[in-house]
Amino acid sequence: MNKALHFAKNNKLLTLVAAIYLLLFIFQPAKAMLSLGNSLYYIKEMLTIMPVILLLTALISAWVPTSTIEKNLGKNSGWKGAVFSFLLGSFSAGPIYAAFPVSKTLLQKGASIANIVVLLSTWAVVKVPMLLNEAKFLSPKFMALRWVLTTISIFIMGYLTEKIVKPQHLPADSSQENTGENTISINREYCIGCALCTKIAPAYFKMEGKKAIVIKQNPGPAALTLLQAAREKCPAQVIKM
Repeated sequence: MNKALHFAKNNKLLTLVAAIYLLLFIFQPAKAMLSLGNSLYYIKEMLTIMPVILLLTALISAWVPTSTIEKNLGKNSGWKGAVFSFLLGSFSAGPIYAAFPVSKTLLQKGASIANIVVLLSTWAVVKVPMLLNEAKFLSPKFMALRWVLTTISIFIMGYLTEKIVKPQHLPADSSQENTGENTISINREYCIGCALCTKIAPAYFKMEGKKAIVIKQNPGPAALTLLQAAREKCPAQVIKM
């Protein structure tokens, strides 16, 4: 009983959906069966798409350097980052929910909130294949005007969202082992165990179970150079500061 209550407490949305289905099956079984069929269809779709998306996010986390993400999608990337995010979302494939794990990974690697808003918005409403269908059924003039107005709105939303939502408002990365100011963390899931960080900054890293761990926090100014070097030279790019 305690385990069931604990599961329900930690999975409130799932519990609410299950309760609604139970009530539907009791009072309106026909609608419940129809709803269940639709739900199973989307679950099947997700099971087809999400493994590919999760593989993509793993590759981004492991092989795309943080410096590359920060340069092209970070806060200081300017209009170049916004345009790149717009193009990335416009030529993406798959439903919008597939963009969420990708966006989370990009945020963790240094992408700005504004550029993530642009990416999600274009992924949802400015896909190139969708534009072609829109022009076919609603006329090219309608599509062009709607595209221009939507594009302007997307960039405005990105700017405003970044002004209102700050990085500290976002959920903490569960891979981080410590929190606080001037903290260091390692995503052990993707650490390849090369031990390079322990050689560069042995006072802050050590190997444990063939994976690197952080053994000291709050580095002073003198240690920041070493830690930055360890971060940049990490082959898997799993060190965060």
